[in-house]
Amino acid sequence: MKAKKILVTGSNGLLGQKLLDNLRNRYDFDLIASSKGPDRYPYPGFYQYIDLDITDRFAVNEIIQAFKPDTIIHTAAMTNVDACESEKEACWDLNVHALDHIIEASEKTGTHIIHLSTDFVFDGQDGPYREEDKPAPVSYYGLSKEVSEKHLSLYSHKWTIIRTIIVYGIVKDMSRTNIVLWAKKALSENKEITVVDDQFRSPTLAEDLAEACLSAAVKQKTGIYHVSGKDFMSIIELVERVADHYKLDKTLIKPIKSASLNQAAKRPPRTGFVLDKAYKELDYAPHSFVEGMQILDLQLKELGLL
Repeated sequence: MKAKKILVTGSNGLLGQKLLDNLRNRYDFDLIASSKGPDRYPYPGFYQYIDLDITDRFAVNEIIQAFKPDTIIHTAAMTNVDACESEKEACWDLNVHALDHIIEASEKTGTHIIHLSTDFVFDGQDGPYREEDKPAPVSYYGLSKEVSEKHLSLYSHKWTIIRTIIVYGIVKDMSRTNIVLWAKKALSENKEITVVDDQFRSPTLAEDLAEACLSAAVKQKTGIYHVSGKDFMSIIELVERVADHYKLDKTLIKPIKSASLNQAAKRPPRTGFVLDKAYKELDYAPHSFVEGMQILDLQLKELGLL
């Protein structure tokens, strides 16, 4: 059987690298990895890497027409919520126009597009959320992702939207940190940190999210799927759990209300997902937060960081 071609955007990111990990020993796929700048993945050789600016319509079209991928897993995005609020044009270019370019080029190739989205499309007044619940974003980041979802839903070939929540994990060459690594580092250095106690989420292990994306690709699933961790907790509880796990000083963790932070972008107070659809249709089997931390420990040891 002919190998399926998969194009991954944002392959230098945490999720992108976890997707490459997952595909390393899969011989039923031909992989094209793309990101902006040099390739950061430490185990090259089983894929082709393309330095790609996804906001460049002509470059996106050229690559899609050249490779004619069966599936695109589109992970590249601008996800810094406050930066999106203050740099609206850059946010829209990366989160909306880039997907528009992929859609436009893929109309000619019939490619299945899998697009990563977020719990921030909701206002956080009524979580946990199901796939059919109505989006009502409270930030520009959330708005950009809601609009990108709407654009993809009009695509005439197979499309999948995978919404997720607070992705954590580690790879050798990280472009940015995440809340688990940030909390561990700060507390290990005996730094006092302020953490919101009035926001509630379900943190997602990057490996679990990668599995769900590939399941959607293999099963050719169409529609919206909610994919997150199965443990629901406040942000401060998440950080306290990190402290407990690494036997760090929890007295350094100071609670604060969201309103006191004066952040550029508003956050939804309470999200979380109902995962039934992902369990049933993607065979999704997320790790618990405890299990996720144990997996993280093994990787930190491999990297000589624990």
